[in-house]
Amino acid sequence: MKILLAEDDFASRKFMSKLLGEYGECDVTVNGLEAVDAYLMALEDEDEDNYDLVILDVMMPMLDGYQVLDTIRKIEKERNLPAEQKARVIMTTALNQEINVKKAMEIGCDAYVGKPVNVEKFTILLERLGFVAKK
Repeated sequence: MKILLAEDDFASRKFMSKLLGEYGECDVTVNGLEAVDAYLMALEDEDEDNYDLVILDVMMPMLDGYQVLDTIRKIEKERNLPAEQKARVIMTTALNQEINVKKAMEIGCDAYVGKPVNVEKFTILLERLGFVAKK
């Protein structure tokens, strides 16, 4: 599985990249603009697969998580990507969850996780989305 993590906080980035490393190759970006660039590069590289999973922090510099998600969904639509080639997206934040969950779902995220991330619940979420840890 190929994963893109967009997280500007060092501690959260380190924690999440270690956790996600159990599931596959994890590329890490520190702002929204880098996340969009990484996503586009993966799509344009014929030798690479698109990202299976994208984890977006809501509050990031350059572009926030909502803007990144909206851009990813627009790119997928413009390129007529079939459902199986579209990235599954999980948004994360410590902000007011009720407001943010609704907004994220309207844009097209697949799941929403509050911070601090509970490892057990996050693992269950990944399994429900169809991802399995490497053995």
